[in-house]
Amino acid sequence: MTGAQAIVAILVKEGVDTVFGYPGGTNLPLFDALYDSPIHHVLTVHEQGAAHAADGYARASGKVGVCIATAGPGATNLVTGLANAFMDSVPVVAITGQVQTNLIGRDAFQEIDITGITMPVTKHNFLVKDITKLPAIMRRAFAIARSGRPGPVLVDVPRDVQSTKRDFAGIEANYSHAALVRQSPDLPALIAKAAAAVSAAKRPVLLAGGGCISANAGGALSAFVEKSNLPVATTLMGIGAFPGGHKNLLGMTGLHGLKLANQAVREADVLIVTGSRFNDRVTGDRASYAAGKTIIHIDIDPAEVHKNVDAAVPLVGEMNRILQELSDSVTPGDLSAWWATIKEWRQEYAATVSTETLSAPWVMQELNRQTAGRDVIYVTDVGQHQMWAAQYLEAKCPRSFLTAGGLGAMGFGMPAALGAQLAVPANRVIHIVGDGGLKMTGCELYTVAVEKLPIISIVINNYSLGMVRQLQHCFYDKRYVNSLLPVPMDFKAFAGAFAIPATVTNSPAEFSEAFATAWQRPGPGMIVANIATEDLVTPMIAPGGAIDDYVEMD
Repeated sequence: MTGAQAIVAILVKEGVDTVFGYPGGTNLPLFDALYDSPIHHVLTVHEQGAAHAADGYARASGKVGVCIATAGPGATNLVTGLANAFMDSVPVVAITGQVQTNLIGRDAFQEIDITGITMPVTKHNFLVKDITKLPAIMRRAFAIARSGRPGPVLVDVPRDVQSTKRDFAGIEANYSHAALVRQSPDLPALIAKAAAAVSAAKRPVLLAGGGCISANAGGALSAFVEKSNLPVATTLMGIGAFPGGHKNLLGMTGLHGLKLANQAVREADVLIVTGSRFNDRVTGDRASYAAGKTIIHIDIDPAEVHKNVDAAVPLVGEMNRILQELSDSVTPGDLSAWWATIKEWRQEYAATVSTETLSAPWVMQELNRQTAGRDVIYVTDVGQHQMWAAQYLEAKCPRSFLTAGGLGAMGFGMPAALGAQLAVPANRVIHIVGDGGLKMTGCELYTVAVEKLPIISIVINNYSLGMVRQLQHCFYDKRYVNSLLPVPMDFKAFAGAFAIPATVTNSPAEFSEAFATAWQRPGPGMIVANIATEDLVTPMIAPGGAIDDYVEMD
């Protein structure tokens, strides 16, 4: 078989059923091999869309997402998507075409050193010059992508390596999905130390990060929380790790975290952190964040331990096992006084959302109401709408709230939503985006239409780059430079260009009716929610401040 056929055979063996990409001169042998395969290839409008779609597919399914691009601009168009997956620890394998091996280094047409370009934003990458090594490299790419802390891997395959025929007998021999897991050498003793700290705690808080979702540890997390009766806060990436609406859930903490969650983390004497890298938007001032508390840090990646915040008890290893053993070892203490304090804060900091005017917080609460008891996956873009969604939506289970956290890549939402919908067709995907982000990758609506995906897109339209405007409002004396969008875009007409029905709403009643109608429709739909340009995301931590040091907004 050809090298391209060998690649496809390995994709099938890996359980890949869907790939996202765009054909070009240097990857045509691979596309030709896909023609006779059971794999569904999704033609995106742009290679960035292919990378984000593979990312969304992986987040929603827990499997490795796959994207394909040709050499040169095709490959470079993947970079933002790969960087986004890298920052959020998402397993993606990108396969790029490359010029023929005898042309590499000669500035041939569309020759780009994509392995050099992507080295900082992939777990590993390969340039395959020797066809005999192709099967082993492909298998290794998937193993690296999914093992330990997941992440993207790029495999660059010259056109002649794809086209050459050879005997690949035994391509599936000695095939294993086994992956090495690094762990602390003294893990049992450290778990005992952590259990003692949790048992003695008077004001414990568990902080669930995105690593808990990547590890499929939601069940073990919930069991540990239930046994110890712990309050739970989440990072942005950890939303869904613990059931939304649960009595123990305090909400998201951090830069735009809820005051209840921030206050509890601030006052905690023991903080159990599962799979968070202590990003600056989570901690604010790190010295004040860590002061006066014992930090127990559970993570698969030893590089994250002590990197941003020192941990009194670092637990490096497989999260399910650590949480289960920790739960078995803990003796629950009397937390009645702590829960009484949290109850007071919950009442004090409760948000009031007007039902008279259409606002993003009201939209999120209405989505909670109309989707109650239904299986949905929320996919957001980046900006104000993202923070409102994180604050108000109730993600009931892991992998039901997908968002671009570390890179904050505007344009993530639409292609990630189509990837998620193809990954989990039984669940309805609700895509939430701002009017700025939709302009970046909104043409992937064409892909949504071609694939007949029942995605409901909700455009939070405030006629501005809302988060940029908010920062200018608070820190740049309300000098709104290039953040206002004076020419309104006709989103209904835009969706109509792809034969997707859309409704423009200006009131709560109009939105409620529009969403109920969209839900009953079998195909895709769009709802534009026109809100006030002046609406701001609150609360917001002051730059460099503690997590209870809030910006005063007028």
